[in-house]
Amino acid sequence: MSQGKRRIFVLYTGGTIGMVQSGRGLRPDAALAEKALLPFSDGLSFDWHICAPLIDSSAVTLENWRDWLALLAEKIPQYDGVLVLHGTDTLAYTANLFALALHGLDKPLVLTGSQWPFGAPGSDAPRNLATAAAALRLGLPQCVIAFDGKLFPAVGSSKVSTETVDGFANPHFGALAQWSEAEGRISLRDGLRPSEKPSGGLRAERINPAVSVSCHTLIPGDSVRHIAATLRQDGADAAILQSYGHGNAPSDDGFIDAVRSFTSRGGLLLNISQVQQGCAAAVYAQGDALRQAGVVGGGKCNLETASVLLTLAAGNAWTAGRLRAELAALGLTDA
Repeated sequence: MSQGKRRIFVLYTGGTIGMVQSGRGLRPDAALAEKALLPFSDGLSFDWHICAPLIDSSAVTLENWRDWLALLAEKIPQYDGVLVLHGTDTLAYTANLFALALHGLDKPLVLTGSQWPFGAPGSDAPRNLATAAAALRLGLPQCVIAFDGKLFPAVGSSKVSTETVDGFANPHFGALAQWSEAEGRISLRDGLRPSEKPSGGLRAERINPAVSVSCHTLIPGDSVRHIAATLRQDGADAAILQSYGHGNAPSDDGFIDAVRSFTSRGGLLLNISQVQQGCAAAVYAQGDALRQAGVVGGGKCNLETASVLLTLAAGNAWTAGRLRAELAALGLTDA
């Protein structure tokens, strides 16, 4: 698009990367914008948008997502790429949102953050920013997470550590690329991954902040009864069930009846595996009762991808069939 340097729109939402110490602990601060990207301006120029207020990402709301989507839909056509600085707690959720809600994305959209503040001794922030800058120069037309020298496709990615610099992973799809600090370049490992979107003009899916998506995790014991009671009483528009292994659950009559009641009144219930590299699929007879009760099998869907898909589905009146089609199109299920 541009001559000379590539113009990059920077959306700074907050997060640890720009935090400073206060009397009550780390808090977001805008001073990061004055210095963080100066070392990476070779070939790139940055225009900052600093959110007011900056937030800790554990406080992100659907209203934030709606507003950020609208801003990116406006800015993406004007720039050569987008960098989003975001807290790590919900970074994978927001990355999934951008990947799944922005159709026709033909430029790089890179999210990064850090485990420790930019100004802290030994911080991982400079390395993560260098990885992000390399990703912007690489120019993959999709949404990726840049962290600890690796690029991950947004779909399927999760935060996996609070203790080390290797904070993110994508168990099913792996890393797209590896950045070499010594060589100063990034090497593509594989082709485009599920967050790739076809061309045809940029379009953003609608986010309805009023929708309600609940999440339920099976554990041995009374969890089926508690989940059944919640499904009967809950006013959620959609729900995630984190089941065992290949999507298996106890064949408890009350539980299955509650699931059937939820889906028969129009609620979308997406069944995903608790296993980090799990796939909810029609493998065992033990999971058949759930499938017969109207549950949608999530295949390789992780929690972050599932929550975004259901937020979009509930806000745009998707049917169970449409949800299945979206999962298949993303390469998460066989059909």
